[in-house]
Amino acid sequence: MGAALLLVIAVALGGFAAASGVLNAGQSGSGGGTAPSGQETGPATSPEPTASPSAAPTGNGCEQNLVTVTAATDKPAYAAGENPLFTLKVTNGNKVPCEVNIGTSQMEFLVTSGSDRIFSSTDCQTDPTDLVKTIAPGQSETANFPWQRNRTVQGCAAIEAKPGAGGAYYVFTARLANKTSAKAVFQLN
Repeated sequence: MGAALLLVIAVALGGFAAASGVLNAGQSGSGGGTAPSGQETGPATSPEPTASPSAAPTGNGCEQNLVTVTAATDKPAYAAGENPLFTLKVTNGNKVPCEVNIGTSQMEFLVTSGSDRIFSSTDCQTDPTDLVKTIAPGQSETANFPWQRNRTVQGCAAIEAKPGAGGAYYVFTARLANKTSAKAVFQLN
C-alpha cells in the first residue's frame, strides 16, 4: 500500500520516470535502480509486447496500436526475503511523437498464480492521477514498482494471507489503459 501511495505522489510531483526514483529510494536490496527515461533496468524477462487492436491514428498521425507496453522483473528468481522489482515500459513504435497518458489512473502492476489473483497495484490506490506525456518516436518511458510480496484484494480489505514461496512461480503483467503486456514469469524461493 505504501509503495502504491509513493507512486501516486511521485507521478503527481513530476512524472513517470520520477515515480521510479521515489519508489526505489525506499527499497533496500531490490537489485535494480532507477532508469533514466527510455532505458530499462535489469534483464527483460518477457516476450515481445502485445499491441492494442485499435489502429486509429490520432490527429498527428500517431497510431495507438504502435504504442506498446512490456513487463519485466529485475531477476528471474528471488531468494527468501528478497522483493521483486517490476518494470512497466511503454514504447512509441511510431515515426511521429505520441501523446500517452502514463498516469497512475491508467497503470496497473498485476501478479497472478494460475487463476489466483495475488496482487494489484490498483487495489489500495488512492487519488489516481492522469499524466499525459509526449513520447518521441522509438523512445520509451519506464516505471518501477518494488513489490513487497503481499496479497491484496479489490477494495483494499485487510488480508493476512501471503504468497507462497519454496520455489513457487508467479506471473507479472503490466497494464497501461487498454494495453496489456505479455507475461513476465518469476519465482519466489
